[in-house]
Amino acid sequence: MVKAKYQSVLDLGEKLNIQNEDIQVNGDTLEIRGTAATPYHKNLLWDEIKKAGGDNPSDLMADIKVADDSIYAKHTVISGESLSLIAKHYFKDPMNYKQIFAANIDILKNPDLIDPGQVLVIPNL
Repeated sequence: MVKAKYQSVLDLGEKLNIQNEDIQVNGDTLEIRGTAATPYHKNLLWDEIKKAGGDNPSDLMADIKVADDSIYAKHTVISGESLSLIAKHYFKDPMNYKQIFAANIDILKNPDLIDPGQVLVIPNL
């Protein structure tokens, strides 16, 4: 029953390709362990945990590590996006586009010119 309650978390973990995933039911508690690729993926998992079980679920024990905490995320540009839209998505503030541009100066020459398919580093702020 507890596993069904958190099925959306388990599904998201699969979608995010959480590594070293270990899921066990121990009595009335679901135990989840694994490694997310980036802090952003870990945050997505925690947001889903809170959505399913509240801010401090007593029926879940989660130990999610991060493989690469030197960056916040990687983002593949899709048609119609701009650095400010990407910044708003990750940081809730479009003005943080400057930090994204600075982190990708090796592939971007102008903050107004990004191309679909480019993989951008989203820096830790």
